[in-house]
Amino acid sequence: MFSSGPGDLQARADALRSVREPYVLATVVRARRPASAKAGDRALVLPDGTIEGFVGGHCAVDTVRAQSLRLLQRRRPGQATLLRITPEADEPREEEGLVAVGQPCLSGGTLEIFLEVVLPPMLVHVYGESPIARAFAAVGQAIGHQVAAVRDPWAAIARDTSAVLVASHGVSEEPVLLAALAAGVPYVGLIAARERGAAVLAAVAGGDRVHVPAGLDIGAVTPGEVAVSIYAQIIELGVRGTL
Repeated sequence: MFSSGPGDLQARADALRSVREPYVLATVVRARRPASAKAGDRALVLPDGTIEGFVGGHCAVDTVRAQSLRLLQRRRPGQATLLRITPEADEPREEEGLVAVGQPCLSGGTLEIFLEVVLPPMLVHVYGESPIARAFAAVGQAIGHQVAAVRDPWAAIARDTSAVLVASHGVSEEPVLLAALAAGVPYVGLIAARERGAAVLAAVAGGDRVHVPAGLDIGAVTPGEVAVSIYAQIIELGVRGTL
């Protein structure tokens, strides 16, 4: 752990977001002496347990690290909790939005630290130049996803892609489907009628994992409605960001 100014910490947070690295932002909201931290102190907790910033001495740091890693493992966007470290807590106590643990150091003192999970936006990959492909990209951006819209069937699929949609209407579908399946992408969809889709997937190893026709059957007609039905299916299946 190192101490840094607010500007340095913000720059580091921006850098983490740019490379899609999740982290927990820990902010001291209340401190009662003899705690070494003060209200407003902040730190970033990374998935490997590294802590950058300052939220107290080693006793507090160990607790912040443990609770932050618990939150990161759950991978719930926007999840946050108030961590209370106090000598008044004989046994760890957890309720909605609050975790209270004992102060392990003899020096005592009470800290209340707000832990906020910051996850990269879900990454989706869409191949094709069709109206549905364009609508899928636009809807994804509108709901906060990061969209990679590509025209090259050999374009790399990022390791943390959560969904791939092939919407090219028969153009170079197989290589994209094969790459997505090989990469273990949680959701792979193909825009095709059921009969044609079955014919395409017959030549694709692991094709039984591909959703075709992609999307829920909600009576979608327009490209925008089809895009909404696909995102509804992704949500229904519980697909979340992956790393």
